[in-house]
Amino acid sequence: MSLTGSSAPDGTGVEAVTAFFRDLLAAGRSESTVRSYGMDLLRWFRFIWAVEVAWDRATRIEARDFSRWLQASRAGEAYAPSVRAHSETVLRVFYDFHQDVGTGPIVNPFPLHRSRRGGRANAHHNPMEPFRNERSGLYRPRVPSRIPRSVPDEQFNEIFAALPSHRDRALVAFYVSTGARASELLSATVAGVDPGRQLITVVRKGTRELQQLPASTDAFVWLRLYQVEMSDLIPPGRRQPLWWTLRRPIRPLTYHAVHRMFERVNQKAGTTATLHSLRHTAAYRMAEDPALPLTDVQLVLGHAQLSTTQIYLTPRKEDVIRRVLAHHAEQVRQSEQRIRPAPAPGYRPETLNILFGGGAS
Repeated sequence: MSLTGSSAPDGTGVEAVTAFFRDLLAAGRSESTVRSYGMDLLRWFRFIWAVEVAWDRATRIEARDFSRWLQASRAGEAYAPSVRAHSETVLRVFYDFHQDVGTGPIVNPFPLHRSRRGGRANAHHNPMEPFRNERSGLYRPRVPSRIPRSVPDEQFNEIFAALPSHRDRALVAFYVSTGARASELLSATVAGVDPGRQLITVVRKGTRELQQLPASTDAFVWLRLYQVEMSDLIPPGRRQPLWWTLRRPIRPLTYHAVHRMFERVNQKAGTTATLHSLRHTAAYRMAEDPALPLTDVQLVLGHAQLSTTQIYLTPRKEDVIRRVLAHHAEQVRQSEQRIRPAPAPGYRPETLNILFGGGAS
């Protein structure tokens, strides 16, 4: 496997990074997680190579300057707070690993925040209360809380109408009804489909465990149409992947291919939805159903903490705007009724209704 970010400027491998990646994989981290960590490490190593400081000689001064550089790089545009926060966590864990095995500096250049030294985050947390967003790292930025972005029904209909194939319709129908992550749905095999019980089995991203997810009826209808269409091309066998490319020669479908497909559909439909927003859409639809307990939604989404699922109880921006505008319209209507003068004696109410378009007060 290629370890992203493990090569020095001269093309030789960085053993410190390779050892860290081996440890991550041994701990059960997925290759996508390792790749994500590698991008953060590559950014850090390029910085210390530029200032000519060895990785194991880096101090808090280099960490501080690197953190400031992230705030004003990319042609004057700072990296997003979420990117900088993830980077700080990865680098602190990287140096913690080398401290533990005795191959790194004595002092971690990315230390914990002063209020956290000598303790761990949420050490005395009440499990009945939501977790506090603590700044665990000294150089970790504050990440603003964001409402998950879902796809409005009108926009979703436009996107679905623009999908070019039965396979793509099946994929989107499963995404928006199961709430599965993009990579999780692509892990499904032929044996993992149970149309009779409307279940599809996926491999969970974090735990790597198999889990059955309920899906909508139309998702299985589109899936069947796709399977009939591709029956002569897909290799037989219950252990074969469920999703394949449409171009010849066919091969198992990858996340990047699905992501690119959804980008093309957005361009065609004139929308700006993301593939991951389909998961948010499914989560909102389930959380808004009063007959569905939030703990059920938590299980389906694969959240470790119920507080994560509770995010989807937050009203969506478009719904808030619609309701507030309706409120203002109702206030105007009631105000007009209050200021309408009483009719003079002798006028018939039905005549006033025709003239003024409403009931006479």
